[in-house]
Amino acid sequence: MEDLVVLPAPGAPRGLHIPSGELVEQFSHASGPGGQGVNTSDSRVQLSLDLATTSALDDAQRARVLAALAPRLAGTVLAVDASEHRAQHRNRRAARERLAALLREAVAPPVVRRATRRTAGSQRRRLQAKRERSETKQTRRRPSSD
Repeated sequence: MEDLVVLPAPGAPRGLHIPSGELVEQFSHASGPGGQGVNTSDSRVQLSLDLATTSALDDAQRARVLAALAPRLAGTVLAVDASEHRAQHRNRRAARERLAALLREAVAPPVVRRATRRTAGSQRRRLQAKRERSETKQTRRRPSSD
């Protein structure tokens, strides 16, 4: 198995290089297409990576990835399954692509929202709409007994 290379992205400007020794591949029977061969071939691939011990991430990246992928993790292990193809090598490639995409998205820092002011026109329109609504409700009231 070869090393997994994650393309550069925000949060990882030089990309990530995950050594093959840190990736764990497991194979099992896949459901779905394959005919009679589905019962004998282990075409389903599960690719796992322990995010707490990987050397590919620095401390800031590790914290971001662990926080972003927390619902998907089993402890600190990220597992990705692929079983949509009949051939094991295609499922291996699909699992590696999925793992790389997950890591690319998770390593990106959150986008900070910048506070902006409302435009004068939008404020004017809002207040005008409030006045019109108030007027509509005023006309629905019961006439006063004065």
